[in-house]
Amino acid sequence: MTILVTGGAGYIGSHTCIELLNQGHKVVVVDNLVNSHSESLQRVEELTGKNIPFYAVDLSNEAEITKVFSEHSIEAVIHFAGLKAVGESVEQPIRYYDNNIKSTLVLCKLMQSFSVKHLVFSSSATVYGLAESNPIPETAPLSATNPYGRTKLFIEYILNDWITTFDGASVALLRYFNPVGAHASGRIGEDPQGIPNNLMPYITQVAAVRREKLSIFGNDYDTVDGTGVRDYIHVVDLAMGHVKALDALIHLTGSHVYNLGTGNGTSVLELVQAFQQATGQPIPYEISARRPGDVATCFADSSKAERELNWKAVRGIVEMCRDSWKWQKENPNGYK
Repeated sequence: MTILVTGGAGYIGSHTCIELLNQGHKVVVVDNLVNSHSESLQRVEELTGKNIPFYAVDLSNEAEITKVFSEHSIEAVIHFAGLKAVGESVEQPIRYYDNNIKSTLVLCKLMQSFSVKHLVFSSSATVYGLAESNPIPETAPLSATNPYGRTKLFIEYILNDWITTFDGASVALLRYFNPVGAHASGRIGEDPQGIPNNLMPYITQVAAVRREKLSIFGNDYDTVDGTGVRDYIHVVDLAMGHVKALDALIHLTGSHVYNLGTGNGTSVLELVQAFQQATGQPIPYEISARRPGDVATCFADSSKAERELNWKAVRGIVEMCRDSWKWQKENPNGYK
């Protein structure tokens, strides 16, 4: 099939492009490069030996995206495009609502116009808000604690409403937990702009002496060592989840939601220790105050994805750490 991947030059998008191409699909990418790099797609082409038509345009630009649909016989879409920094969304909520929701509306409109009936949406565990119990199933109550999370939640509602008006169409809402790691080749990985928002790239930058030390926010939670517990999933496992979801959608109609995680919780200190043991690199850290809105524990019940998609995360914490460090070592300044 020919798959349109929005935001395909980004961290998760680029890894998913590799897995799609390796499975024999054709890929077309749209990405405005606001928080990604076209170099990632050049490296995907090198790794796979396949060509990727790339459009450096904003998904909310209906005229330009119409051209993309007109020039390719697109059969399905994987939708990653969107602004994604929680802190920034609190500071710029209107920008987040305008960008993330408007672009999705344009995409839905054009998919229906061109009779493209299968959509995999990059959602997030943030739609569970401050979950009260773990592991979290897909049936848990939905809420959000910040504008970024609310855009994901609102888009889920939009897609659920849209799909009822589109005969024969299907949507997969993939709620993933904490992606980490990089491609085993070390050629593509997470390349945050400025100060990393996520834990693993911050750890790798400390290991590379780009940053002095890691700040751990809170050590008085009711967890194994007092630090927050999260479900870290290797980005390649996550990418394969999208491929599996796409395979399933071809035979389905309606809306289907899946958690993508390992089902295991790892504390911040456990991740730091695993990284040090896997790489031999010391990670100096300090304990800081808790951040507002952070929960003690959050990890997935991914049994539905295993049951219905025949998907399961297979890469462990050690492999996540090793691959993250290989990417950092071989690309000390990211794609620049």
